[in-house]
Amino acid sequence: MIKLGLTGGIGSGKSTVAKVFQELGVPVYYADIEAKKFLNDSNVIHKLLDLFGNEILDHDHKINKAALAAIVFTDENALAKLNALIHPLLEMDFLAWLKQNAEAKYIVKEAAILFEAGFDKSVDKVLTISAPLEERISRVINRDEVSRQQVIDRITKQWSDEQREAKSDYIIRNADNDMILEKILEINKELSL
Repeated sequence: MIKLGLTGGIGSGKSTVAKVFQELGVPVYYADIEAKKFLNDSNVIHKLLDLFGNEILDHDHKINKAALAAIVFTDENALAKLNALIHPLLEMDFLAWLKQNAEAKYIVKEAAILFEAGFDKSVDKVLTISAPLEERISRVINRDEVSRQQVIDRITKQWSDEQREAKSDYIIRNADNDMILEKILEINKELSL
């Protein structure tokens, strides 16, 4: 089985590309979505409260993701602590998921911070989705209803497109006028052989 890492900066369109692979019948592990599920685990919640205090709780005593994001995306030390807690759990979850999908020719592991987290070590090839900065900012503002500064804070915590592209086997540039489906189909054909 070939493990394809799929990455790109926030707003690049990597989730859209992942969904196309899924429509083609390829199993896709959405690391960013799976990571958020750990925020409902009672052991993780207790550790997060020890790290960041009660201000990250909402009125239902659940993790307020916006409050947590406001802390970690403006403080590199806080982000490193969060990642040190979540990333090992995520890797164990990914390994279990791989066993469930062992019959697949190839799988896709979608992760925004594939390189930053060291997740590239658990894949065989990497596909980076790149997009113009202003398009990315606009997409995230519209999708997440956040401020321009909040998007920029997140972008600055991720590798640049150039850094990701230099370490990637495949690159898809996803500007609004680009035709990306043909490129996805080419990669699918190559990995399905």
